[in-house]
Amino acid sequence: MMYRWLWLICLLLPLNAMANGAHATLDRNEVHLGETVTLNVRIDNTMDARTPDLSALNNDFEILGASTNSVLNDVNGQQTAQVIIGIALRPKHVGDLQIPSLTMGSNQTQPLTLHVDPPDNSVAAADTHKDIFVDVTADPNRVFVGQQLLLRVRLFFAVNINGGTLPDPQAGGADLRRLGGDTDYESVRNGKRYHVVERRYALIPQHAGTLTIPSFEFQGEAVEPSDINDPALLGQGGLFGNSTPVEADSMPVTIDVQPTPANWGKTTWLPARALTLDLQGLPSDGKITVGQPLNLHMTVEATGLPANALPEPSLPKIDGVTVYPDQPTNTTQDDGQWLTGRRERGFAIFPQHAGTITIPATTLTWFDVQSGQQQVATIPARTLTVVAAATASPAASSSAAQVAATATPAVASNVSATSNASTRSAALSIWQWVAIISVGLWLLSIAVFLWWRRSKPRPASSDIHSATDSARRLRHAFMEAARGRDSTLQAHSLLAWARAERPGLQNLGQLSAELVLDTQREAIERLQRAQYAHHATSGANDLATVFANGFVWRVEKASTDDSPLPPLYPFKLD
Repeated sequence: MMYRWLWLICLLLPLNAMANGAHATLDRNEVHLGETVTLNVRIDNTMDARTPDLSALNNDFEILGASTNSVLNDVNGQQTAQVIIGIALRPKHVGDLQIPSLTMGSNQTQPLTLHVDPPDNSVAAADTHKDIFVDVTADPNRVFVGQQLLLRVRLFFAVNINGGTLPDPQAGGADLRRLGGDTDYESVRNGKRYHVVERRYALIPQHAGTLTIPSFEFQGEAVEPSDINDPALLGQGGLFGNSTPVEADSMPVTIDVQPTPANWGKTTWLPARALTLDLQGLPSDGKITVGQPLNLHMTVEATGLPANALPEPSLPKIDGVTVYPDQPTNTTQDDGQWLTGRRERGFAIFPQHAGTITIPATTLTWFDVQSGQQQVATIPARTLTVVAAATASPAASSSAAQVAATATPAVASNVSATSNASTRSAALSIWQWVAIISVGLWLLSIAVFLWWRRSKPRPASSDIHSATDSARRLRHAFMEAARGRDSTLQAHSLLAWARAERPGLQNLGQLSAELVLDTQREAIERLQRAQYAHHATSGANDLATVFANGFVWRVEKASTDDSPLPPLYPFKLD
């Protein structure tokens, strides 16, 4: 009873009494010496937060600066707030550098580890003398068919860039998926410091042979600052200096795609970095009851493979058992480098009679691309004892039998009838009171609810109007910012407006990926470039024009979820 009161008290606590959560993340977990990395500290449920004490980082990092971004979302009248503090760091030496827990008020962030490699010398020497160039690398560049590799596209520029277009690479005969948004940092090449915009892609070759990523071109505008001695403060290039078209070509990248090993057999080819097979829900005591369901949950998860490349979890026919499978669910996530596919499915098992049942072992053969060895994931066989459903109490049955044996038939019959009648009467009286109390509480709750509805009338469409008014207000704020010159304000107001329509958006990169029109995507690219170059945007009128009619969202096509792979049946995988 005490636990119920504690639970009720927790439900009645106001939301503002909850502690603000603090979370720390790195925009990259692995860098080269000479590059910068951004430590992002997010504090939820607040609009005011200060930069934490960073003195513990001085031994391993140069602290280059910090910026604070406050976000307030209003969706259907529900407001959520958070502050994100971005801290630019440059590692001082090679190795696994520790970022300790940071204190934010009454909260602490989790510690992090950053791996720092020696300086990157993969960029061609000829490129390091240019002010702008594009570098494309494949990691690894020798893979098996169906194996994911990481494709990095990096734009290096040592000048201020005012807009530009960096297309996605083309890869015929391969599945190309973009991983997250753009990452921004600084890097040193041959003593020259560059700004870097990096994009990452998951590339999965579908055919053996040589896969070539052809050259593609970046096109943009480099801005030279105006002469401050110009009396008009304008000069030939206007207030922000001369604008010169610039372009940079990437070098073609060749990837050697190996076929499936000849001795692999007929099992599904699964080249992964890691794979697990799991079955949850088995009783710890090994006992189940006739007619009562046993709910099992099978999961297949692999790193380096999307969900649609994995076999569907399934159970075989088990004697004496009826199996009802749920619809499978598929999810594919990434950590910025590797895809993680997950397929899961629930099963309701109904035993038909007492005895024992055996759930056979389930095996799944896969290829470990890191060790180059064949591996087998296994769910061991499990034997369960099926017990009969509960019946009348043995003690009561024995007592009734003794009375029937010692008394005359008539007396025994009367005693038995009296005993059963009294038992039923006691049981009925208890359940009648329980039913009366339950109905009374139900009627009381309905009365309270109707009174609340009448005392606080609200049109059915008020939530829709609230959301519409919020989106309209945020759109107006963006249009006001678009007429100005503050690129940071424009970026924040554009993202806030978009979140009013799609709350799940985290950054401008995700917003761009959700839009259909190239003009809107290019406008976001120009806006981001303006932020990278640290000067006001000169395309404010274009920005307002492009989004004058609102966002043109991408509509996802319904997936059939029909997989050509065989189902995950035990005994038939190998």
